[in-house]
Amino acid sequence: MSHTTRVVKSGEVGNTGVPGGPRDLGALGIGIGWRPEIAEAVEALPGVDWVEAVAENVCAGHLPDSLVRLRARGVTVIPHGVSLGLGGAARPDAKRLADLAERAGALGSPLVTEHIAFVRAGGPLTASPTLEAGHLLPVPRTKDALRVLCENVRIAQDSLPVPLAVENIAALINWPDEEMTEGQFLAELVERTGVRLLIDVANLHTNHVNRGEDPATALDQLPVEAIAYVHVAGGVERDGVWHDTHAHPVSAPVLDVLAELRSRVSPPGVLLERDDNFPPTAELAAELDTIRATLAGPGPERTSTTLSRKAVEATEAPEAPGAGSPDDPARQRLALAQTALLSALVAGTPAPEGFDSRRLGVQIRALAAKRAEVVAKVAPDIPRILGAGYRAAFLDYAKSRPMRAGYRRDALDFAEHLLIADRPEDAAARRELTQWWRDRSGARPPRRATRMARAARSVLVGR
Repeated sequence: MSHTTRVVKSGEVGNTGVPGGPRDLGALGIGIGWRPEIAEAVEALPGVDWVEAVAENVCAGHLPDSLVRLRARGVTVIPHGVSLGLGGAARPDAKRLADLAERAGALGSPLVTEHIAFVRAGGPLTASPTLEAGHLLPVPRTKDALRVLCENVRIAQDSLPVPLAVENIAALINWPDEEMTEGQFLAELVERTGVRLLIDVANLHTNHVNRGEDPATALDQLPVEAIAYVHVAGGVERDGVWHDTHAHPVSAPVLDVLAELRSRVSPPGVLLERDDNFPPTAELAAELDTIRATLAGPGPERTSTTLSRKAVEATEAPEAPGAGSPDDPARQRLALAQTALLSALVAGTPAPEGFDSRRLGVQIRALAAKRAEVVAKVAPDIPRILGAGYRAAFLDYAKSRPMRAGYRRDALDFAEHLLIADRPEDAAARRELTQWWRDRSGARPPRRATRMARAARSVLVGR
């Protein structure tokens, strides 16, 4: 079934975020990213108007008590998705969309958000195994990628009960032969779909350092009236590369970008993100105060709650012939390009032509390090069993073994890989890892003959 652009009539209530009837989201205010590790701190922070929770970490039928208490106090909760891969060549997965819609309903959210990124590649469009990145990767700013992204956004909009906003991401690498700037790409996306924007000013700063893109130019090209809210986060610069860690205090350059945005529009909401290395509650409160002070600076009188009539007319335009079809040539070209890149990043295949090899190396190391860190969080027994050798062992494993189906599956695969190789060498540790693997895999650990056969196949494949 082909998804076509839905026409928004005057007076109709829709979910695209364009005028002519769609609901007014209103002002959100100042918010903070809700994480289980800082749930008590978030509840105690003064002046928090709303929170954002990672959608995949929330079960609609069993909401965390902290979120239930926040909602009872009138605090808005918005689910923030990370796994849809709207910028990927494949159409959005129906189950993932249904889950996101269910979480929005359970939380009573006024909108949901996702990213302009791809997170997996391969599959039927390339007749190859599906590869998982475990990370948000940049979409090429090309006409093909824009066409596919617009169709994927329309599919998501039609599947969700509330408006959708999509976020610009940080990147370490540039695609060769791009046809648009980030601002132009986002402006075209908004005009063709009416989708709202979640603008991350930390990501604009990241792309300034890593890709030489001027945040002010991007903001000049953006339809700022389409902004649903804004992210602010910390990072760190190492060897000329900015890492968007969400684990460091917000830096002055990021606040400068926020001030630049504030000089153009008064955003309905601004949210502080922190995902790791959580500071004391007082430090979080101080960062929120700094954000408030930045927003109090000179700025326009208007707020970004509606889009222009031009955007409405764009959503009424007919769709390009063939868009949305499974055999759409644009999808196939994008699939091949994204699969080649992701395979180089996670499976050790040669780098596609035109990419900066040094930056690809930085991205490869960053992806492997993130995998090691997240696996250690979702399966803390593994680093405990392996001790100081965990990180080196995992990074060696990850060099040519892509993640198959999320981090928990990755942890099981890593444990099985070690057992096949009769590791760890300490017999007691190996028995403990075997028991851990058995308890979670629902199967018997491989026998010695099986381990030897698999090890031999691995050697042959690696040649």
